[in-house]
Amino acid sequence: MLMIGPHISIAGGFTKAGRDALLVDANTFQFFTRNPRGGKAKALDAKDVAGLVAIMKDNQFGPLLAHAPYTLNMCSATPETREFARMVFKGDLERLEELPCQLYNFHPGSHTGQGVEKGIELILEILNAHMWEEQKTTVVLETMSGKGTEIGRNFQELKAIIDGVILKEKMGVCIDTCHVYSGGYDIVGNLEAVLEDFDRIIGINYLKCIHLNDSLMPFKSNKDRHEKIGFGTLGVDVFQKIVTHPSLKDLPFFLETPQENPLDYKKEIDLLRSF
Repeated sequence: MLMIGPHISIAGGFTKAGRDALLVDANTFQFFTRNPRGGKAKALDAKDVAGLVAIMKDNQFGPLLAHAPYTLNMCSATPETREFARMVFKGDLERLEELPCQLYNFHPGSHTGQGVEKGIELILEILNAHMWEEQKTTVVLETMSGKGTEIGRNFQELKAIIDGVILKEKMGVCIDTCHVYSGGYDIVGNLEAVLEDFDRIIGINYLKCIHLNDSLMPFKSNKDRHEKIGFGTLGVDVFQKIVTHPSLKDLPFFLETPQENPLDYKKEIDLLRSF
C-alpha cells in the first residue's frame, strides 16, 4: 500500500499524533522536531513514545519524517545563527535515537551573500562534526525553490553537499514537488527527464522521500507557495505519475498542503491511493 501521510503536530504528544494519522487513513506522517519558528524542544516521554511505536506496529506504518525548524540555517553569515543551527542539529539527531523515526529533513539554508561554495563549506562543517557511524537516522536534504540566496536550488548543489559528507551512507534527499517545479525542473512536462537528471547527478539511491505539494506559482518562479493537490499549477495528472512511478511508488510521501481542517488530508490521501 502507498505510504502516505500529512504533516501532524506533536504538541499533544506522539501517541496522539499517531492516532491523528489514523483518522485520515495515513500510514506515516511528518512532524516538526521543535517549534518551527523557534528552538525549544519538548521533553520526550517514554510512555508516549511507546504508544506511537505500538500504533505504527499495529497499522504497518512506513518511515516517519522529522522536519527541522525553519530557523535552522547552517550557512548564515551570522555566527550566532550558525551556532543555533549547530545546537538544533546536534540535539535533534540525539533525540531521534529515542524515537521510531528514520528520516530527518532540513532545508540546506541561505548563504546570505557569501556565495554557494562558502555556504556549502559551512553546512559541511556542522554535518561532519555531529553525524556518527552508529546513528539510525538518515539526514535528508530538501530540494528548494531557489528564492534569494537559498542553497539546494538545483541537484548539483545537493550533490556537492553529499560529496563533502564523510558518512555518505547516512545522507539522502527529499524532493518537494512544489519546490522543484518552481526551481525549474519540469516534472509536469517531463517527469522522466527530471528523474534521469536526478539519477545522473545525485543517484536515485539517495532519494528517500517526497513532499507532495501543488504550487500556487508558475513554473520556474523560484517562489515557494504550496497549494492543495490538483488546485495549483502542477495539476492532478503529475501526482498520479509520481505515486505510480516504478522508481518512486515505494517511497514514503508526505503532504504539506494548506488545509483549513486537518481531516481534509483524508480527501487527498484517498485521491492519491485511488491511482
